[in-house]
Amino acid sequence: MSDLPERWSQASVYPDMWADPDKDPRNNEGPSPDGELATLQDYLTSYRLTLRMKCEGLTPEQLARRSVPPSTMSLLGLVRHLAEVERDWRNWITPGDPAPKLYGARDGDFEGAAAEQDLVDGAFADLAREQAATDAVLAEYPDPAVRVGRHGDSVRGLLVHRVEEYARHCGHADLLRECVDGRVGQ
Repeated sequence: MSDLPERWSQASVYPDMWADPDKDPRNNEGPSPDGELATLQDYLTSYRLTLRMKCEGLTPEQLARRSVPPSTMSLLGLVRHLAEVERDWRNWITPGDPAPKLYGARDGDFEGAAAEQDLVDGAFADLAREQAATDAVLAEYPDPAVRVGRHGDSVRGLLVHRVEEYARHCGHADLLRECVDGRVGQ
């Protein structure tokens, strides 16, 4: 007998998918967006949704389950980390003193990811708020070549970095979710 969950997917058309194409909210059936900025925003939106999908239907205990020792990575930790990262990106752009860390000292986002419903609810609320705030700041710059902030980063670079960060962590989320309950898929 093994404690490892059996692999499964909700998809029946393509068993390596998370959900069947007609039930996958990331499928938009239309043409891809026109323009660089719209394309980057579309990818970012898709990865953000993927992270949420990987966390859906899990208990606080499952969301807080750590990967493998000595790692502190968990699905809840990823949500908290990405809320912190959104705030950091905004800090790079906006003038004045940076907003304080959401979860305290280094690695507080992962270390503090405990199996409590209030922490789960707070993490998802933090993520949504920080995403919206960073999106609002970047929306002021419709030209991806514009350089912003203290370091003169391009809007393009900031958007690509955000896509990369979510994509990397969605890969982690794939593995974490499979370890939690065996569910697989892109």
